Amino acid sequence: MHAINTEAPVERAVAAVDETALAEAVEFTSDLIRIDTTNRGGGDCRERPAAEYVAERLAAAGLEPVLLERTPGRTNVVARIEGTDPGAEALLVHGHLDVVPAEASDWSVDPFSGEVRDGVVWGRGAVDMKNMDAMVLAVVRAWARAGVKPRRDIVIAYTADEEDSAVDGSGFLADQHPHLFEGCTEGISESGAFTVHAGRGQALYPIAAGERGTAWLKLTAHGTAGHGSKPNRANAVSRLAAAVARIGAYEWPVQLTDTVTACIVELAAVQGLSVDPRLPGFDLDAVLAKLGPAAVLVEATARNSANPTMLSAGYKLNVIPGEATGYVDGRMVPGGEAAFIATLDELTGPDVRWEFQHREVALQAPVDGRTFAVLRESVERFDPDGHVVPFCMAGGTDAKQFSRLGITGYGFSPLKLPPGFDYWALFHGVDERVPVEALHFGVRVLDRALRAL
Repeated sequence: MHAINTEAPVERAVAAVDETALAEAVEFTSDLIRIDTTNRGGGDCRERPAAEYVAERLAAAGLEPVLLERTPGRTNVVARIEGTDPGAEALLVHGHLDVVPAEASDWSVDPFSGEVRDGVVWGRGAVDMKNMDAMVLAVVRAWARAGVKPRRDIVIAYTADEEDSAVDGSGFLADQHPHLFEGCTEGISESGAFTVHAGRGQALYPIAAGERGTAWLKLTAHGTAGHGSKPNRANAVSRLAAAVARIGAYEWPVQLTDTVTACIVELAAVQGLSVDPRLPGFDLDAVLAKLGPAAVLVEATARNSANPTMLSAGYKLNVIPGEATGYVDGRMVPGGEAAFIATLDELTGPDVRWEFQHREVALQAPVDGRTFAVLRESVERFDPDGHVVPFCMAGGTDAKQFSRLGITGYGFSPLKLPPGFDYWALFHGVDERVPVEALHFGVRVLDRALRAL
């Protein structure tokens, strides 16, 4: 992987980033945070003001953005930068405009203030993912000022509804407007190339080259309704509770994919260890114990998972209901779907029926080709002491929907974060924020990577 020659195309990518681009990355992040695009699920969201904001700035850079809606107010933006080689495959760069809810009383600042204080931008979306939205805008506009033309077409997409089902966002675009992505073979988006401090002064930059599949489940238990004071061996609540307890207690077996295997090997190498996860008797837990904080990049993706999240039953304390329902957030590693289904059938048992409430594929992308090598080089050029490693995301992104169009996705939204800055805790967390210097780093890395690709 490290022997792949990236120097020729990378060296041609002389930086186009200027002081205006650095300032705009911060300004746009703050502005987008102030546009409340909270996605509460079930269609309760309105991304249009944010979509109009990015569309105006893309248009000012000479592009022709298209605004598209499946549902009024749930707006997506797509624009294409024409490359100099019309025969080259196109690249997709995408980010979502919606954010998860934020309870203002839990925060130190107004979560939709976009406040810039002490070199940090605060607010919901600062990490997920209005920072990346802003950095892409800043790079595109820097290219327009400098007269930069990429070799291949680059399609820029800002989507709605990523934080729920994506039916109004990337799913709608992939199903109803595939022509806008003609020629795209690869894509980059969120959740990768951010600093993970692994102890002993080591800075890791995990680039996502895979995602577990989504398996949101609805469980339904049926029984005999009756008086709460009477014996009832067909109690729907008891049946559901037993199934949920079995699911919650189940220890899923290790099922290593190519991406996770590569991650383990490279993380071990950084620690001076030589391991081969493919050998018989490989002890994952023993290796994870030696990886220290870096183990977080493997723990959640080495196996399938299923976590009970919601329960609903009954209408009065002294009445046994005839039906009880529960919900489970399941995730499947690439190649793990058959085992997941068989295990759920066994764990739920004969008295509880389960079904997919929402289902999306698992993804894997090559880590031994030129694309990953260019992404690696682009990060390490601006942090020579950093170590780029591949990893698989525990959750999912819009890359799942775009994969329907044959687009291979990577998670690459670069941020250089200081020690003690817990990216994982801030992702959907309280007091979400991003350092200004991290945004500056990201703009420089994105400029280099996109032009080198």
